[in-house]
Amino acid sequence: MKGEPGTFGPYRLLAGAVVPRPIAWVSSRSAAGVDNLAPYSFFNVVAVDPPVLMFAPVGTGGDLKDTPRNVLDTGEFVVNVVTADLAERMNETSASLPSGESEFDRADLAKAEAEWVNAARVADAKISFECRLYDSIEVGGSTMILGEVVYAHVDDEVTTGGKLDVTKLDAVGRLSGSHYATTRDRFAMERPP
Repeated sequence: MKGEPGTFGPYRLLAGAVVPRPIAWVSSRSAAGVDNLAPYSFFNVVAVDPPVLMFAPVGTGGDLKDTPRNVLDTGEFVVNVVTADLAERMNETSASLPSGESEFDRADLAKAEAEWVNAARVADAKISFECRLYDSIEVGGSTMILGEVVYAHVDDEVTTGGKLDVTKLDAVGRLSGSHYATTRDRFAMERPP
């Protein structure tokens, strides 16, 4: 089957082929003080100096959902890493709720206050990155949010010798539709010189 990307439906083609995608479980707080939590699988690292993460929710301008609107209004948010033990509750937070309701409450998730930003984080997340808005860019029908990491929470459970141990972090990635993957099956390859 050949054709232009639009021939196959660009969302299904891109979201189904670029897999697995890490999930940014973004917590934010509205200007009115309502805590919001939602997963985004258009997410990645952009830079390390300064440390910048990006997630790209669908919507622009007046068509933004709560998370990007909160981030643009307050300039602060937290990216929580989704692990296998939290996958079902992460999925519960993808439900569409009225702006005045918190996904933390819907999914019965404990929250903890961030150290450096005005937002809650998922208390049981093994890793959470507190971020300040670095920039936002409208790209087609989405808004790419760039956040500079100003503080990181890393559970000792996923470290060895004081360093992050990827073999202990069972992160969950998004495939397509209702399909997800964990990082349980791993292999290593040495990079050529």
